[in-house]
Amino acid sequence: MVTDQQVRRLMKLIQTEKTFAIAASKAGMDEKTARKYRDSGRLPSQCRPERTWRTRPDAFESDWGEIKEQLELNPGLEAKTLFDDLKRRDPGRYADSQLRTLQRRIKVWRALEGPPKEVFFPQEHQPGQLCESDFCHMGQLGVTIQGGPFDHMIYHFVLTYSNWEAARICYSESYESLSEGFQDGLWQLGGVPAQHQTDRLSAAVHNNCDARTFTQRYRGLLQHYGIEGRTIQAGKANENGDIEQRHNRLRRALDQALLLRGSRDFESCRAYDEFLQGVLRQLNAGRRSRLEEELPFLRRLPERRLNDYKRLSVSVRPSSTIHVQRNTYSVASRLIGEWVDVRVFAERVEVWYAQRLIETLPRLRGRGKHLINYRHIIGWLVRKPGAFENYRYRDDLFPTSRFRMAYDALKCQIPARASREYLEILHLAAHETEEGVDAALRLLMNRECAITADAVEEVVRSGQRVPAVEDVVVEPVDLGAYDELLAETEVACG
Repeated sequence: MVTDQQVRRLMKLIQTEKTFAIAASKAGMDEKTARKYRDSGRLPSQCRPERTWRTRPDAFESDWGEIKEQLELNPGLEAKTLFDDLKRRDPGRYADSQLRTLQRRIKVWRALEGPPKEVFFPQEHQPGQLCESDFCHMGQLGVTIQGGPFDHMIYHFVLTYSNWEAARICYSESYESLSEGFQDGLWQLGGVPAQHQTDRLSAAVHNNCDARTFTQRYRGLLQHYGIEGRTIQAGKANENGDIEQRHNRLRRALDQALLLRGSRDFESCRAYDEFLQGVLRQLNAGRRSRLEEELPFLRRLPERRLNDYKRLSVSVRPSSTIHVQRNTYSVASRLIGEWVDVRVFAERVEVWYAQRLIETLPRLRGRGKHLINYRHIIGWLVRKPGAFENYRYRDDLFPTSRFRMAYDALKCQIPARASREYLEILHLAAHETEEGVDAALRLLMNRECAITADAVEEVVRSGQRVPAVEDVVVEPVDLGAYDELLAETEVACG
């Protein structure tokens, strides 16, 4: 059989040899055969007829009509499901090895006779026209803060023309996170595109078929920057394809940078954010030329940013707490009965009274949670020690695990006075230093001394140095013991 390689060699030899017969001989073929391929100008592989016949009987011929009807009624049926149904109805007729044959036949049917598939249309992006944004979960990176898992996401902002991107660490898909991330992106960019597109984020879009489409707060944000809002159809993530692709590539770039760094652990969230921004700067450096093309088409920023917080007015309850978005926070007891202004940011809650900032608290995620600062209420708990035992938020009054251990020890030593004695210790922590009291408790526990408020106060006020946790003394090892052991073993074996 003549191969394609022989024919290619023949064509080269025809140009160099004196006669056609010599060229055919050197190509390893008969002169008549060589002339046929020379005249046709085609390779042997191009001359073979397409095979339209089967090499073995069709095992599914008798059942194919029924299979086809099922596929026409339910195109989503898989070959494995249909094959298992055939085996169940006619046991022993089909072997497991025939599944692949059915899969190939159904694949051909889908391509030739099946329902049409969705078509995706590549888009030509114009400079300064569109930016997209979305939240991206980053848990799969395995980042830790001081050894503890760091469950977080980022708000991701991208220009579709230049692929310039910005990102901000956040912990929920709230409007505050959206507002801060969106405005950070625009102010880092230094301009405003014509349109902003998101998926159907509950922070931005009414998902109950509301005719207004966008929420009031999100519409206000768009109007402040004079940018047109766009959203995609529900369940059509491909319509936000540019940002979805950037999610994958940013995660990959971060993963590679973490591998190069040699560790996924960071000293603080700030250190991790600096690392994230460094990776983004490196990625954006390669898009400088496209960005320079896009910048002239961006509109100017407004004179100031829009407030990134939600403003509430709440009253301080008799328990010295406020209820903010279904979570409970403590405040100073002197505010009981007053109305305070609360500003809810993406990551913090600010409490204002009489145009003054009173408290800055970390924002709680979810519902039904509480954050009680013992310093706000310890003065009254000392006066009402009986309220401590069954206090609803009692667990928040143990600043560290050592405070909890001290209370448990007091419950064993003096059950009747445990609450009063512990509250005196907590009162000391509020008016001196929590770190100092914690260190004093550790010293007393190490010495196995009785824990009392007076004993803790004496250690704190004495100013004596409490050995650090890292101060571990290891006695030198006497290697002579091993020699004695070996000598005893030799005697026993001898």
